[in-house]
Amino acid sequence: MCGICGQVVFDERVAPDSGIVKNMLTAMHHRGPDDEGIYVSPTAVLGHKRLSIIDLSRGAQPIANETNTVWIVFNGEIYNYKDLRRDLAGRGHTFRTDTDTEVIVHLYEEYGEECLQKLQGMFAFAIWDDRRRKLFLARDRVGIKPVYYSCNGKRLIFASEIKALTADPSLRREVDPDGIDLFLTFNYMPGEKTLLRNVFKLNAGHYLVAENGKISIQQYWDLAFETPPPEDGLARKTAELAELLRQTVRDHMISDVPVGVLLSGGVDSTALLSFAHDHSATQVDTFTVGFDDRTVTDERPFARIAAKTFAANHHEMSISAQDFLEFLPQYVWHMEEPVCEPPAVALYYVSRLASQRVKVLLSGEGGDEAFAGYQNYRNVMWLERAKRAGWPVTRALAFLLARAGRWGRSQRARKYSDLMKAPLSAHYFSRTWSPLNRFSRLTGDSGSKPGSRVPSPASASLIKSLFEKVADQSPLNQMLYVDSKTWLPDDLLVKADKMTMANSVELRVPFLDHKVLEFAARLPESAKIRGLTTKRILKRAFEGRIPQAILNRPKTGFPVPYESWFRGELRAPLWDLLQDRKTRERGYFEPSRVDMLLNDSTRNGGSASEIFSLVTLELWHRKFVDATP
Repeated sequence: MCGICGQVVFDERVAPDSGIVKNMLTAMHHRGPDDEGIYVSPTAVLGHKRLSIIDLSRGAQPIANETNTVWIVFNGEIYNYKDLRRDLAGRGHTFRTDTDTEVIVHLYEEYGEECLQKLQGMFAFAIWDDRRRKLFLARDRVGIKPVYYSCNGKRLIFASEIKALTADPSLRREVDPDGIDLFLTFNYMPGEKTLLRNVFKLNAGHYLVAENGKISIQQYWDLAFETPPPEDGLARKTAELAELLRQTVRDHMISDVPVGVLLSGGVDSTALLSFAHDHSATQVDTFTVGFDDRTVTDERPFARIAAKTFAANHHEMSISAQDFLEFLPQYVWHMEEPVCEPPAVALYYVSRLASQRVKVLLSGEGGDEAFAGYQNYRNVMWLERAKRAGWPVTRALAFLLARAGRWGRSQRARKYSDLMKAPLSAHYFSRTWSPLNRFSRLTGDSGSKPGSRVPSPASASLIKSLFEKVADQSPLNQMLYVDSKTWLPDDLLVKADKMTMANSVELRVPFLDHKVLEFAARLPESAKIRGLTTKRILKRAFEGRIPQAILNRPKTGFPVPYESWFRGELRAPLWDLLQDRKTRERGYFEPSRVDMLLNDSTRNGGSASEIFSLVTLELWHRKFVDATP
């Protein structure tokens, strides 16, 4: 795991500024404290911060081909690099190191941009082809590794982190109003936009080419769903999945440094530990975080069961409300965009604990997105089936949900009632569900102003384009596809990368290997959800492998008691921040409506995600807009 950055100038009469690239590297020191390297040509500069994982003595970057005409800086891991290396050596390529990085250089020489089709792993890399004065910038299929870029017409800069781009004094740190709308709709920044105008993400499964002063972006991979018959060879598919995961975890354990496991006590992380135990010659280190708060489920007892079952060297910790509060400014600094993801704070602390013993961690992230593990997938699927049953059924169900919401004061029932008349594409905005109820109390405007009841044009357009690509698929596959293009790369994986790299730890996610995702996309719907059971085939694949107490436990996610903290210990400091004059002068919301939201939260609970979103938005402004570069 590393940090990459660089600069390409489009006018050969103007030399690139290596000093700026060095400042960019300094801003990303946490991504690679082991080594630093830089390459300078008349029109390009590449920079690299290294966290040494493979070939510790000879893997310094940038790395070149035999003639020093093609150079690369690389962040990530290629799990099939040994097979690729053997093939390339047979084609006459000469290697100076044993790294996966050097394999990509020669693969590019052999296949050009098509080299991406042969890579299995997580990656963001930049190749400078000096012969053609060409930059080739690529990101892995799923978006496990980030890369950002900015272009002003005269030069292009890129980096693993936004804070590295802001080290360039010519970059104007202006807020994009459309970005505010997107954030308030999704709770994170989906797609290529960031909150800074003219700073963009390279989308997952895409590559960028800058050549002859022109920039082009191409998609090279997409998740394709199939619709096989229900129960088509489910027993055979279950055995295939178990073997695929065994091989995938084996590949993800390739390392010249110790590998540990983030253990939540859930099905996915316990299964990963079981495979890691099989492939490890030594005792596996496991790490868990919990909370001494009765309002959420404590994961630690289940993690202990898993660790004991597989003879792991287990470590655990707890964090308090004060720990949560003290880290918030650094949370925003490392996440680089406002993201309503309180579990990310817990991930930071547990990865800091892990950094004392390992450099690489395996995580169960992605199992729910690949195999439909969330309850809302099941509930919305049922809702869509009810809609297709005809108007009498729909009207009766809407009536019952509305009454349940009124009598039981159930926000969930009330929300389902609201969704009965809306098509899926109008209300399913990834894991944030529906934007129809979000922030409606913060402004009285009903147009496209931030916080309005109607989704902004940018938000609606993004979701519409995604649903159009899977218009022929079932509602379940449509939801999984939308999440794979939004929630997964732009929330879940941002959290995974930024919080672990803040502690110089590499996180690997076997469930998000593209072969696993493609396998899941070829399964019938009933293999994922049947009756009340979610993630059905995955649980079948792990029967007899992991303890029944874990296999059959209800899904809890990664619960953080921030809602009770916001009503108690953290109420005063967060309320002071949101009622501060500087915050109010941003002009995004009506101050009286923010006060109403805060008061309602104090009296009735809830609204915690809205409050946390507003807190992160304000802290982001102070870190990335107000502060001196």
